[in-house]
Formats: sequence, C-alpha cells, structure tokens
Amino acid sequence: MSSASYNSNNKGNRLWEFKEARKITPTDRFVLLILVITGIISILRFADWWFRKDNIGAVWLYILLSLAFWYSISRLVLIWISYLRIRKPPHIDAPAGLSVAIFTTSSPGEPLAMFEKTLAACANIRYPHTTYLLDDTQDPAFKAVAEKHGAVWLELVGIPGAKAGKINRALEITHEEFILVLDPDHIPFPNFFDHTLGYFNDERVGFVQVSQAYYNQYRSFTACGAAEQTYQFYGPTQMSLFGYGCSVAIGANCTFRKSALTSIGGHGIGLAEDLITAIRIHAGGWKSIYNPVVVSRGLVPEDFGSFCKQQLKWARGVFEVTFMELPRLFRKLTGWQRISYFTIGTYYLVGVTQFIFTVIPFLYFFTGILPARMEFADFIIYGSPVLLCGIVIYLYMQRWLCDPETEKGLHWRGMILKFACWPVYLTGFLLAMVNAQIPYIPTAKKAVTGYITPFIRPMVVHIIVFIIAVIGVFTYRRFYMPESGLAISAERTWGMMAFAFLAFIMATGGVYAALEARKMKVEEPWENVEIKS
Repeated sequence: MSSASYNSNNKGNRLWEFKEARKITPTDRFVLLILVITGIISILRFADWWFRKDNIGAVWLYILLSLAFWYSISRLVLIWISYLRIRKPPHIDAPAGLSVAIFTTSSPGEPLAMFEKTLAACANIRYPHTTYLLDDTQDPAFKAVAEKHGAVWLELVGIPGAKAGKINRALEITHEEFILVLDPDHIPFPNFFDHTLGYFNDERVGFVQVSQAYYNQYRSFTACGAAEQTYQFYGPTQMSLFGYGCSVAIGANCTFRKSALTSIGGHGIGLAEDLITAIRIHAGGWKSIYNPVVVSRGLVPEDFGSFCKQQLKWARGVFEVTFMELPRLFRKLTGWQRISYFTIGTYYLVGVTQFIFTVIPFLYFFTGILPARMEFADFIIYGSPVLLCGIVIYLYMQRWLCDPETEKGLHWRGMILKFACWPVYLTGFLLAMVNAQIPYIPTAKKAVTGYITPFIRPMVVHIIVFIIAVIGVFTYRRFYMPESGLAISAERTWGMMAFAFLAFIMATGGVYAALEARKMKVEEPWENVEIKS
C-alpha cells in the first residue's frame, strides 16, 4: 500500500488526531490485582515442578538453562507487579508566559524535505516558543529552511558528543527555561505544549515525557514490527513506571527544565543518551512525569538492516548505562528507581538468553546431551497456565495503550523481530563487556533497499542447521535406532523438535523481513503529511 493511499483513508487520517490513554478506575485495579495474583500462583506452581530433582539432566546445562529461563520469568513478574501502580497524571493547563524552546538537530545525510515538515509543524505549535535547528551539515539549504519557518539556525560543526553535544552547546547560548528535545523525524501537533508545560508548576519536576507514536508503520513488515515493540512500553509500562516515580526520558518528545539539565552537567552523552540523562536527573532528586498522550508522530526503521543497526546502537548504549551509570548513581536512587533502571538496563540480555534457548535443542540432536529430564507433556501442563496468564495480562493492559485503535493486538511481528535480532543483542552485550565503542549514527529516515543486509546471516545459518538436524533425526530414528530406544526417547525428541521448530518459524520470519528490502519502493513518508490540515 502506498503512503498516498494510506493517508487518504480514514485510518491514516486519524493518526493525526490527538489521542490519550484512558483513565484507571478502581474496578480496573481490582481486576488487574486478581490477574497478577493468578499469574504469580501459576509461576510458583511451575517453579515447584521445574526444580524437582528428578528433572535435572546434565547439571551444568540445567543450571545454565534455569538461569536463562527464570531470569526471563523474573522480568515478567516485575512487569506484572509494576502494573499494579499504573497511573495517569491529571491534566494541568499550561500557564502563560513560560520561556520555551524546541531543539531539533540535523546531521549530514538527513533529507532536507523531512525538515520542511518538522519545522513547519514546530511553527504551527500554538504555545509561544522559539525553535532552534542545531545544524552540523554545512549545507546552506538547512539554514534557508530554518529561516523559512521562523526557526533560529545554529551552526554547530565539530561539536563532540553527537546529538547530545549539540544540545549542550545550545543550552549555553540560549536562554529559555524549558526545552523540548524533538527528533527531526517527528512531526509535533499544534497542542503539544498544552499537555506538558502545566506539570512544571511543580518546581521539582525535571522533565515531562509524552508518548512516541509513528506514521510510517504501514510501510513494511519491519516498520510494523518495530512499532509493535514500542506500543506496550509507551502505554502501560511507562504509566506504571510513573506510578513508582521512575518514568524515563526517551530521545524524542521530552520536555526538560533547563535548570535540571544544567544541574547534572547537561544532556548525557552516549549511545543511550536519553537513559543516561534520565538516570542522572532522578539521581539529582528531580521528579519525572509521563503523560500518555499522542501529540506527535515520527518514523520507525523501514528495512531490517536499518532496524538492526539501531538495535545494536541501543543495546550497546543501554549496557553502558548498566555497567557505568547505575553503579555510580545507585545510592542516590530510590528503591524502585534502582529496580527500574536495572530492569531496563538488562533488557538486551535477551540476546544471551535466546542464544541459550536456540542452541540447547541442537545440542541434544547432535550429542544427545539433555539439560533437563522433563517430559514434554508435563512441561505443557505446568507451563501453559503461565503462558495463558501472560497473554491475558498483556491483552488486558492494552486498555491503556495511547492509541488502541491502531496499537492493539498480539504484536507477533514485533516478537519475530525481537527473535531475529538476538545475535545483534548478543553482539551489543559482548561489545559492552570489552568496552568496545561503536559510532553514534542516526537511524536511516528512509528505507535502504536493493541489497540483502549481512544481519540476515545468523538467521540463514539457523535455518540450515535446523534442516540438517531434522534430516539427521528422522534418518537416525528411521534406519539406525533400535526399536526399544524409539519409544523411550520419542517424547523428549519430539518435544525438543517442537521448540526447535518454533525458533525455525521465527528465524524464517526474520529472513522474510530482511529480504523484503530488496524490492521495497523507497518513499518519503512525510511527503503526504499536510501540516495545515
């Protein structure tokens, strides 16, 4: 579907309407409490079965598998518990007379036409403000487009620290007290500041974050999956973090109090500069507000290669926060802030855990080594309630998505992309372990097409190994295995095959996402956005 046809229908047009998450009622909280208690009981029942002595196979593999599996379950429990404090702040009107700025940055290679839309939208924001374009392109056309839309052009060439470095330099030469950091691919609505500035009436508030939403998710499998990965976070998860006083800043759509930024030495510099800034502000004693409203829309990566590059950058950056910032600031954070930042900071360990889950079936197929002597039927009996509770809670929490009409669902594309990126996340972890640096490169704003990304290779290897394993297992069992062994090993073999087949399906989905870029039509999604209408 072309962007023109998408934006001409009702669903596309409704993307540009103001949206907000619904309020939380006492009935909602009671139902949620029952669901969480039921889920925790199912996990305790599952744990009681999992850790039975009779289930232990190869001890070292059983320990490794248990660490990976129960680490993942513990994250699930923490998310469920955090949901119990889900909260939406009451609306507070923006007071008149505040001194407000918008900072957006431009870098070499970014499309000028995109800035036409972004800067025009900034000029259209109703609350009085000054927009600054922090530019290091050395292209006079960017100065011209800034001046065309009433923005102040600041040439900031050679400033170390990429985006954050330019922001910090701009803080030194501007005077506004409240600064919206806006990514250049985001198009703000005219009422943006109506839903942020009022919260700064509390002088302890250091930043106000609003939802991040998109307008190009229809463009490809990757774009849709990338967007799906964020819906739950920008709805109930951030609302729950806010309930515990630890909602985090995101790289876009965050409005800061200048004195909060200057009190921590400026915007954090790093691959996860937004998370660095948030943890430092919280450690400084400032409060944060998360308002679950859609008052701008931006872009997600449209091709698998660009998505993987973005994820590698984020994974490496988030581990930097975990290894460097969190230990240094640990004592200055509240208890829930510590838990929150540790949970966020270890999210990309999914690369390690998924590697373990992927390898174990093949280890059994090729060597016969078994980490756990669990019957597949028992695993289903004890594990199914946990899975069911997880799905029910996940779907129930979608009541608080910021735009339920377009964001509800099982988000299966997002799950496939998450699986397909486990080698990327594992690489990010290993780079962090040896403190290897990677450059800060802005995410591609248009699809990179006509080639097959090298990030596809691990998935292709996975598929080939799976096919070899299937042929080998069937051949061995058909022609070489004694009759007595067939019956004894049948359930475990086919149980392992089921797990391997599920991973094979996910890997195939990743390959499809990567191959899609070969024939994608390159479009500029912002072309069909009408700012005036």
